[in-house]
Amino acid sequence: MQKILAALLSALLVYSFPVSGSELTDSVKKDYDEYLADLWDHFHRNPELSLVEFKTAERMATELRAAGFDVTEGVGGTGVVAMLENGDGPLVMMRADMDGLPVEEKSGLPNASKAMQEDPITGNTVPVMHACGHDVHIASLVGTARQMVARKDQWSGTLMLIVQPAEERVLGARAMRDDKVWERFGTPDYALAFHVGAGSPAGKIDAPEGPSYAGADTVDIIVHGVGAHGASPHRGKDPVLIGSQIVVALQTLVARELAPRSPGVVTVGSFHSGTKHNIISDRAHLQLTVRNTNEKTRKILLEGIERIAVNVGRAAGLPEDKLPEVIVSNEFVPPTVNDAQLARRLKIAWEEALGADALYEEPAEGMGAEDFPFFTVDPNITSVFWGIGGTPQADLDAEEAGGPMVASHHSPLFKIAPEPSVRAGVESTVVALLELMGD
Repeated sequence: MQKILAALLSALLVYSFPVSGSELTDSVKKDYDEYLADLWDHFHRNPELSLVEFKTAERMATELRAAGFDVTEGVGGTGVVAMLENGDGPLVMMRADMDGLPVEEKSGLPNASKAMQEDPITGNTVPVMHACGHDVHIASLVGTARQMVARKDQWSGTLMLIVQPAEERVLGARAMRDDKVWERFGTPDYALAFHVGAGSPAGKIDAPEGPSYAGADTVDIIVHGVGAHGASPHRGKDPVLIGSQIVVALQTLVARELAPRSPGVVTVGSFHSGTKHNIISDRAHLQLTVRNTNEKTRKILLEGIERIAVNVGRAAGLPEDKLPEVIVSNEFVPPTVNDAQLARRLKIAWEEALGADALYEEPAEGMGAEDFPFFTVDPNITSVFWGIGGTPQADLDAEEAGGPMVASHHSPLFKIAPEPSVRAGVESTVVALLELMGD
């Protein structure tokens, strides 16, 4: 009986999927060769910084209108929302982020970015590079739009494509929500997105059934002291020493206060104090990034940071009015947590349409963060955020054998193999959309 049920389920899955994988693969390859390759090249050569993605947004709006979508610009700043109604059915959102980074590209690619732009935060003119693969995301979104319009007879519902600004500053998703994107265009039944990854085999798909990206907090610690001459340390209270003790003590939070199987990160990324060799400063400034995968871990870490900083100050003999200040920024992101049932459903669809070889399980190592969850909480929306590999397997094998390291995201050496990445981005998205909206 179990074998009969399994066979029936398999047959239903194959029957229910509205397009063959080979036909989709051939169609996406043709569109890549004839159009998307040049589009990716354009975006890669012309990156723009967070909050000032004006030309990128304009080009995306033009592309999505040409594909047949009803497009609204200027949502949450430079954000773009493209809508396509196609009968009754669910409202499904697919998001792509579009901003670059203030990094000088040294990838050696023939189309390496030479762009320079004024940073709207600092006012400095800086080099700009797509050092995180967002050019792949937006080129794939255009390819997805073109495929879905061509397949309107295979699905019904409303498709919402979101071109999001300022992901790198974790500001864009919240800005679009603050601009009432759901109230204006409708609250999605499902929310989807993907990110290309330099550490994964090009063209492979990975969708964790649970946490996909970490939550992140930005924390500042101001350590007050009493200034003195470096030759008379007993006359002051040294904030460098106190700050150093805080840095060391903070490492006990993950090592001794989190359960061994509960991931968390407390990293002090910056420590500034003093002006000269022989002056004991009266102030030190520590800048931290704090990562978690759930609210309980976040609470333990943030409360622990406050407790350690304040009490190290007390142990150093600081008066109550000079104890260290812990400032938790309101620019935080919650964890990106995939709906396990939907992730399993999409993986079955990808395997049926694209073959088992299309799937890949990325080892969980780092704790990168995303602002995509601002689209999926309050209200809670069933969502999946998947990964697309971006590096040829040969390069990964060479690194494993002791050869050149594959450059990480945000590195000036970062590069992605565009064809397998863009094509997999389109194919995986179209399959996911047809699974959720297919007739």
